[in-house]
Amino acid sequence: MIEAIGLTKRYGAKTAVYNLSFQVRPGVVTGFLGPNGSGKSTTMRMILGLDRPTAGSVTIGGHPFPQLPNAPRQVGALLDAKAVHGGRSARNHLLSLAQLAGIPARRVDEVLGVVGLQEVARQRSKGFSLGMGQRLGIAAALLGDPQVLLFDEPVNGLDPEGILWVRNLMRKLASEGRTVFVSSHLMSEMALTADHLIVIGRGQLLADMPVREFIAANSAGFARVRTPEGEPEQREKLTTALTEAGGQVLSEPDGALRVAGLPLPRISDLAHGADVRLWELSPHQASLEEAYMRLTQGAVDYRSTDDRLAHLQAPPQPGQPGYGQPPQPVIPEVPQQGWYAPPPPGQNPYASPQPSDTPKDVR
Repeated sequence: MIEAIGLTKRYGAKTAVYNLSFQVRPGVVTGFLGPNGSGKSTTMRMILGLDRPTAGSVTIGGHPFPQLPNAPRQVGALLDAKAVHGGRSARNHLLSLAQLAGIPARRVDEVLGVVGLQEVARQRSKGFSLGMGQRLGIAAALLGDPQVLLFDEPVNGLDPEGILWVRNLMRKLASEGRTVFVSSHLMSEMALTADHLIVIGRGQLLADMPVREFIAANSAGFARVRTPEGEPEQREKLTTALTEAGGQVLSEPDGALRVAGLPLPRISDLAHGADVRLWELSPHQASLEEAYMRLTQGAVDYRSTDDRLAHLQAPPQPGQPGYGQPPQPVIPEVPQQGWYAPPPPGQNPYASPQPSDTPKDVR
């Protein structure tokens, strides 16, 4: 088990992690989520003893990483798939790691088989693709057959078959009673892989709960309702009836309505009472991505903006797409927040204002 207590890391005037406490338990896949710059990589480096905490502590099995006897046999990690000498073959890279940890050479061939690199085992790693490098990094993490495993963005560069393989590998490792801690920005993959989530923002803990509880706590179910196309009066009549009944109604980009606060039978009765025909009435549960975006939207440091120099681009030349055609109209941007599922009743416990002494400049 991994346990962090009051973990804090400052780099000069900047605070990367602040008073972070959590546990990563064996037997489940724990997802580690947060926006860019939220402190995920710094936290994982402190777990592995690569960075020293400014305050607090983090232990693995009750011991700090530097005090673990023969740590590679107890903890495996993939933090940077590029941390390989390009002149070495995949097999020699793993063999050198095995010799340092007293691991038999036969284990090298075993993990090469597990990650599917047998055919390129004697090729220099500098010629590997990003996906092959990820597989080599995973092989290095598995080399000591450890009980604790940490992976930072393990599916980067992998094709769909590779992503499925990593997902099944994580779940298999957890089913064997191992502690599996995975950081990723792919919400769809985390929804299929993780059992438990730890979410941080600006270096602080935002959530620590099972995936289903996280989605339920940061979103609400809704109904998708569609009226006949070409009859806007039907849509307006239904919107009025639903609003008067206490429902929250939002318009979807395709013309459907997203209704929260009313059960499906009540929506059907209201439509019948208003003499409105329905083409669609279906229940929907918010995705992990929607719940995550709602929780962390206030903790995002890097936001994209419109390109103010786009008008300086050269016009299309003869023979190029768009030549001789009038410029396309600018479609006004729809505020993204309006398309999230409405929050559940009551205040979000993770959206409360931060205390005044909380550092504001974090990474």
